[in-house]
Amino acid sequence: MIPQDSVTTQTTPTATSIARTSATNDSVARMTAPRTPYQVLRTLPRDATPAQQDSAIQAAFQPAKIRYSERPDTLHLPGHKPGTKLTGVELPIYYKKTYFANNAMLHESKGNGRFGVAGDPIPYSMHGDNIITLLLLLCFVLTVVSFANSRRFFIRQFKGLFHMPRTDDTFMPETSTELRFQLFLVAQTSLLLAILQYAYTQEFIGSTFVLPSDYHLIIVFFLLFVGYFLLKAVFYTIVNLVFFDSKRNTLWLKTVLFVTAIEGIALYPVVLLLVYFDMGIENVMIYLIIVLILAKILTFYKCFVIFFRRIGVYLQIFLYFCTLEIVPMAAFWGILILTGKLLKVNY
Repeated sequence: MIPQDSVTTQTTPTATSIARTSATNDSVARMTAPRTPYQVLRTLPRDATPAQQDSAIQAAFQPAKIRYSERPDTLHLPGHKPGTKLTGVELPIYYKKTYFANNAMLHESKGNGRFGVAGDPIPYSMHGDNIITLLLLLCFVLTVVSFANSRRFFIRQFKGLFHMPRTDDTFMPETSTELRFQLFLVAQTSLLLAILQYAYTQEFIGSTFVLPSDYHLIIVFFLLFVGYFLLKAVFYTIVNLVFFDSKRNTLWLKTVLFVTAIEGIALYPVVLLLVYFDMGIENVMIYLIIVLILAKILTFYKCFVIFFRRIGVYLQIFLYFCTLEIVPMAAFWGILILTGKLLKVNY
């Protein structure tokens, strides 16, 4: 028997040792192989770009094909047949069609829900109203144009308000253009008074009305003021034709027309302060009362000059002026207040 050298002796691997070695290698590979994207990213350097991180993730994980089960579905809803395919799901008909499906007003493409919490609506204010701004700007432009085209006429009329003529021939001729400009200024006065009355109604009567919008309320007040000026002119004409001649009546109507136009020009600044600078309604009313008092004093003076200067009576002028000027104005103020109360929504 030949002795074996311990140095040169080689051990032949058996099947058991081979299996044990492969199991050890597999367990080591499973322990070292990354199993999550986090582990893959930890193997990269800290300055790895997003493109490098994405490439490492794609190299470590290969997407596998999804294989759906071919077994029949046993978890279907009661009263419904079991589905044949997992991908062949169809919604019931009552999910597709509703009671209003044939209604022409139904728009399924528009969302019906409201996102978030509804906040408090912003209250209406005239300084943010584009229509009010446009009307005031239009009044300013047309006033400037009117004064530029009829500057001499306005200056002559203004001087005539404070001048006491020596003769009865005080008639001032005027063209049709000048008359149209005065009528526009009277309409402007009606509009500005309507805006002031609207602000007064909002402050002291109510803020909710039966009309569709606030513009309708301003239009109602505007029409009331236009009707007031027209009715006053009709009453003046009827009374003056009874007691005075037509020349004096024409001169008086033109004087009243011019004074009314001047009132509108004087009210324009306070309307701007009310709309754009939030001027208090109490201060606005004080300014309006001062303008009306000055206008009535001037009207009273012209009434005396035109009708009663030659007669020499003084009691009749007070009766005439109070009957045709003060009483209608007080009655019209009551009509404005009553109109605001009737149009207000009473809860």
